[in-house]
Amino acid sequence: MTVNSPQAGRPSRKELGRFLLETQAMSSDWAPTFAAVDRAAFLPGLMWPFDMDAGTSVPVNRADDPDAWYAAADSNVPIVTQWDDGKHIGTKPGKVSTSSSSMPSVNYAMFQALAVDEGMKVLDVGTGTGETAGALAHRCGARNVTTKEVDRAVSRQARERLCRLGLYPDVVVGDGFDGHTDNAPYDRILATVGLREVPGAWIEQTRPGGLIVAPWGTHYSNADAVARLEVKGGTASGHFTRPVEFMKLRTQRLSIPGHGEYVPADALDNADTSTTEVTEAEFVTGKHTALSFALGLRVRGCVQAVADKREGARPVWFYSLSDRSWACAMFRDGAESRVWQSGPRRLWDEVEQAYRWWVGRDKPDHTRFGLTVTPDGHRAWLDVPAEMWAV
Repeated sequence: MTVNSPQAGRPSRKELGRFLLETQAMSSDWAPTFAAVDRAAFLPGLMWPFDMDAGTSVPVNRADDPDAWYAAADSNVPIVTQWDDGKHIGTKPGKVSTSSSSMPSVNYAMFQALAVDEGMKVLDVGTGTGETAGALAHRCGARNVTTKEVDRAVSRQARERLCRLGLYPDVVVGDGFDGHTDNAPYDRILATVGLREVPGAWIEQTRPGGLIVAPWGTHYSNADAVARLEVKGGTASGHFTRPVEFMKLRTQRLSIPGHGEYVPADALDNADTSTTEVTEAEFVTGKHTALSFALGLRVRGCVQAVADKREGARPVWFYSLSDRSWACAMFRDGAESRVWQSGPRRLWDEVEQAYRWWVGRDKPDHTRFGLTVTPDGHRAWLDVPAEMWAV
């Protein structure tokens, strides 16, 4: 089956396919789906590809510059297709990206983790542009694929694109957190939205031995990883496969009081103070590194905020989600790092203890961690699920 767009043979698209194969982001058995299902056919005329060098999203309009538009479509970059839950107007980027087309390398790596094949029943959570549902429909057969999207307008547009290409999965509007009982049980559930909680409904709607593949992380940071969980006996458990960053499932977005609610004007004067031997280079390692992911697993109910560096000083703030405890570690070039803490919790002490734990275990990356989800909650583990802790 070929469902691609009229310009699907363009050189830039072929180059992207070669890149995905050479980097092993896409296995060779997925190459026919990549060839048949063109990402460009699912993208709107106005979109915002992410400039990896500048670190910002930039508008590209097909009507104004079709060459730039197709070049973006054929690049291994994420592309924002909606801002601010659809309230955004104009061409400049909005405040919060709320629908997108994921990096092709991420999509096809998740397809590999899903281990899905023809005839399997799949629930795709987070329809977005419809491209993922289209690829799954090509692979498994459209009658076997259900795709669910909370935004009615986004869902409608995806349905129209899929129908134009002759692909007819079951396109459903609703909160993906609830799954979709009408077509359950599923052999596989794939989410292309970030989770902070794996819904019990997904476990209930997956057959024993089936898989759930989804980006998962804690509120500590945006450092997610792809969880590959096998469902058995009402539980789901498995390793993480790779670091990613996805926009969050709308019902799991974090909303916390502002900085001033935690740290009033005179808070630093009244806080407990200390110093730490942990350096900025050791601690501020970047958003896709394993450290922030590991700290999120070890320090429950905590949010980290890394501030910009000014005049040789960088503050890193920590806010408790269970009370108004807070901490600040001030890293200074050429000077000892100072710490302020206030509230029932000593957040920096918790974070530093978790950091020492991570270093003491040879700085494990995302793939050494695992997650087990039961009716009693979520528990993480390192290497094997012999010793687990609540997250």
